Amino acid sequence: MEIITTVKNMQTLSGKLHKNRYIGFVPTMGFLHRGHLSLVDRARSMSDIVVVSIFVNPKQFGPSEDIKTYPRDFEHDRRLLEEVECDILFYPDVGDFYPQGYSTNVEVEGFDTTLCGARRHGHMRGVATVCMKLFNIVRPQLAVFGEKDYQQVIMIKKMVSDTNLDIEIVTSPTVREDDGLAVSSRNIYLNNRERKDAAVLYQALLFGKKLIEEGENDAYKVVKAIQNMIEKKTTARIEYIEVVDSQNLKLVERIEGPVLLALAVYFGRTRLIDSIVVIPERFQRR
Repeated sequence: MEIITTVKNMQTLSGKLHKNRYIGFVPTMGFLHRGHLSLVDRARSMSDIVVVSIFVNPKQFGPSEDIKTYPRDFEHDRRLLEEVECDILFYPDVGDFYPQGYSTNVEVEGFDTTLCGARRHGHMRGVATVCMKLFNIVRPQLAVFGEKDYQQVIMIKKMVSDTNLDIEIVTSPTVREDDGLAVSSRNIYLNNRERKDAAVLYQALLFGKKLIEEGENDAYKVVKAIQNMIEKKTTARIEYIEVVDSQNLKLVERIEGPVLLALAVYFGRTRLIDSIVVIPERFQRR
């Protein structure tokens, strides 16, 4: 595995590879886990060359968020990527990636009014900006993202379409622990009690899914049912539970098509997100 640490060197190498090799790309912030490795495997199955980036992007963290304490372990990540036969690791420095005087940001309108975008000021803009830069540097024909970050994936697909980037965006299913908790780098922050309680997130989403599949069309009632389950089983602090259109992510009051059930919940100081798409049989027939 080749490790590239500067933007210029990555651009030079990707320029050569892009001419006759199909490049698959997996952008990450490091502290890799089974979820990330599943994305690498997916990219490997669809590409000639797999590039993985590790870059903790300051632009997607708010002033009160956890960028300074965000978990990092480069040697651990390097070993894992070698084991899954990653070809190139792009590991740039913040000062090289965003040099002094940098003043350009990418914003995809409408994604800061719902879900994480509405609660984390500037977060979606930061994600769009880093992805646009990475796409231009790595020049992949394909990029793989996990469904766990569903809002980001929908936004990136919109950005790629609107700006005519010649990149296929592939989504891969959320990887979960045995009890259903979505695998996340932030899970390391949970103490034993919080880790046990966090399993309720997927249970509650599945309960909401069951209600919709059984005919419930009132989004408010679905939200309340999910909320009640979480509050009954834990002392976690709910940031949001929302039912949105699965394509445009707009809030819905009446469920009249495929929807995304999404939530963000704090266990202690740790913020976890999760979501599932619900496409009941009555909508599939349309």
